[in-house]
Amino acid sequence: MIPRVHKRGSNTFGLLNYLYGKGTHEEHVDPHLVATWDSFAPDPGRDPQATKRHLQQLLDQPVQALAESRRPAKHVWHLSVRAAPDDPVLSDEQWGEIARRMVAATGIAPAADEAGCRWAAVRHADDHIHIIATLVREDGRRPRLNNDAKRSQAEARLIEAEYGLKQLSTGDGTAAQRPTSAERHKAQRQGRERTAREELRESVRRAVTGARSEEEFFDRLAAAGLLIRKREAPSGDLLGYKVALPDDRNKNGEPVFYSGARLAPDLSLPRIRERWSADSHKTGSPDSPGSASPNSPSAARRWTATAAWVAIGVVEDGDDAVAAAYVAATGEVLDALAKTSAAHTRSELRDAANAFERASRSHIRAVRGHDRALRQAARDLVHGGPALGRGEDGASTAMVIDMLFFLVTAAAHWHARKGHAQQAEAASRAAEHLRNAYRTAAAQPLGVLYQRGRRLSQPVLQRQTALLHETLPSLAEKILAEPGWYALAATIAEADAAGHDPAALLSDAVESRELGTADSVSDVLVWRLRRRADLPADATGIPKNRTVIDPEKVRPATARATTSGRRFGEEAPGHTR
Repeated sequence: MIPRVHKRGSNTFGLLNYLYGKGTHEEHVDPHLVATWDSFAPDPGRDPQATKRHLQQLLDQPVQALAESRRPAKHVWHLSVRAAPDDPVLSDEQWGEIARRMVAATGIAPAADEAGCRWAAVRHADDHIHIIATLVREDGRRPRLNNDAKRSQAEARLIEAEYGLKQLSTGDGTAAQRPTSAERHKAQRQGRERTAREELRESVRRAVTGARSEEEFFDRLAAAGLLIRKREAPSGDLLGYKVALPDDRNKNGEPVFYSGARLAPDLSLPRIRERWSADSHKTGSPDSPGSASPNSPSAARRWTATAAWVAIGVVEDGDDAVAAAYVAATGEVLDALAKTSAAHTRSELRDAANAFERASRSHIRAVRGHDRALRQAARDLVHGGPALGRGEDGASTAMVIDMLFFLVTAAAHWHARKGHAQQAEAASRAAEHLRNAYRTAAAQPLGVLYQRGRRLSQPVLQRQTALLHETLPSLAEKILAEPGWYALAATIAEADAAGHDPAALLSDAVESRELGTADSVSDVLVWRLRRRADLPADATGIPKNRTVIDPEKVRPATARATTSGRRFGEEAPGHTR
């Protein structure tokens, strides 16, 4: 249930005229009263003898009874209450009771207070009502409306629980503006799946992803086919911008423009410029991808996986302002990945990016600059070009989705700790879409690794089993029971053949990041080891003459010792095969 307190006005009849009218696009159906301050109040919608003017005069009587100097300049209060899309259609009686609870909770007409304000609740659609009230009580005093918006939200949560409706989270004012009823009806008439506002928001988000200058940003908007209108100061300085879809027109045939701020708070030109100013500082750190841009989709995805790995730790343990910057930049990476993904993962990645949009903002203001490694990764994804979804870039896509799943999950936990209910929920939804995308992306490359693992010699598999029990005693049995164990075995063999210490790699992969949210621990370890050991993401890239990888055949007999003091492959003391 979504209550919204609108701006106060001074024209009672004008608002009634809208509520009882056909709507801007004839979306209002059967406007009528469901509740009022007085059961005898006239209903211009259902009573042929009643008029809107008569109802307006009754609502305004307490205001008109005051001396003109005492009348409030803005005396019309307006609250809309909308059901969630998945909620059942409520009856007039139910909506009437909801209206009474809302005016009581907000202070318009407290329960058992016969001197409260006059009000009326109008229903002209299945899914919402509008409450109009005049802000002078029957006793001539003004109502106490402190925090009326927050009180309406709190009452909505109670109503949801009592009526068995979808439980929504109270917002904090940082969400993007929802499409209006008129915009939704217009989209339906035009056969659009989404409103113009929603399409523009996604297009602008993608245009700003990884952009480093105004010129690049506006070039991307133009390339996306949007109409652009810039606002300049007399000095010629750019103050803001508006965008429109070429085929979205008003009744006069003119394009309908939206400013960046109307699309989302962080899409205003000043907020976008904060990203660019941060990018002007020197980039690069020992743990970041650096300044050299990868020149292929697979290389860009590997860099992004590394940046995401570092970001997880920052979001989990870093300063709030820095963590907020990383969370915001995560949204850019998701947008870039969705934009350049192959067809079989595109839908889920796009849904993940759209869901995470709400999680990218909160009242904790991000300190830009710390997030430049992630923003560079987003830029590299865009400039690396679209992935084909097979071979090395298909496997590297699975790798980066796996890393981003844990980063988005870390963001959900961070928001939950800060009490950001809507953002935490949005991040969790994004994580589920990433989980689905991962399953699709990983099927082929993990299948190849699985077959390689199955072809390993029995002695090698036995030695790796011993290593697993020694290095990860609490996880060994779980991993060995998973189908992904053979893919992990192949990866361990490759890492050892490349000169790495598998025991150290396994320990680092488990100890440095959580695994509790993973469907398959072995899958996660595959990608963490391959990234850490710089192995090809796609096992098909391994030379054919090493179809069966046996460390004893491709490494000198004097191989280095593991952290246990024994060479990799030696049986753990006391281990039963």
